[in-house]
This record gives sequence, C-alpha cells and structure tokens, in this order.
Amino acid sequence: MRMRSVLTLDDVEKIVAAARKEAAKHNERATIAVVDHGGALLFLERPDANSANTVEMATGKARTAAYRERPSSALEERVKDRPGFLMTPNQIGVRGGVPIFYKGECVGGIGCSGIGNNDEPAAVAGAAALEA
Repeated sequence: MRMRSVLTLDDVEKIVAAARKEAAKHNERATIAVVDHGGALLFLERPDANSANTVEMATGKARTAAYRERPSSALEERVKDRPGFLMTPNQIGVRGGVPIFYKGECVGGIGCSGIGNNDEPAAVAGAAALEA
C-alpha cells in the first residue's frame, strides 16, 4: 500500500501567509483558496473589497492546479489550440492557480483572484512556502 503526504492546517497557514505577503508587496489583498490533492476546499479568504466572483475564481484556479498538477495558466494556454479542454469539469483556464508539491508529489493547489496580473505571483509565493 502506498502512503500519501497531505496538507495540514499548519501547512495551509504557512502557504496563505506567503501569498498574502506577496500580494501586500503590491498594496493588494487577494481572495485565496487552498485545496487538497482531490480538490476539497481547505481554506478560503475573501477580503471585503473583493467581489463575490473572486471566490469561485480562486477556488476554480486552485482545483485546476491540483487536478492537473500544473499551473492553471497552462490550461489557459492549452485551450487556445484545443478549446474542448474547457469542457472538463471543475477546471478553469485562467492564470492564478498553482499546484502545491511536497517531496515531488502534488498535495494540493492554491488559487488567488481579485488582484489582476498579481494573482499568479501571489499563488506561486504561497506554493513555494511549503518547500521552504
């Protein structure tokens, strides 16, 4: 039988803190979602100024990254040539979602939304915090 690493609450708090810190560098606050390897929501935060839509966007980006084990921006690029990929359930082809790896294994995903071009850098910073 195979053993699988999973995200703990301490891991999630570390990931979210790093994403917040990156967003703050740009004087922004992102909506942040963290999911486990199966796409189950572990954390969600929507700042008061962000729209309700950012909740679905951040969660979708995180799930896409976890399911595909690559950034949601990769799906964004892929659908340019093969738009049929957008029909896959529970995935969104918009940058801002990044898989979270631990010891070479995907353990989840983080998605950031509501801060435009800084969505992906905030998510990257969050995902990198686990390995740091």
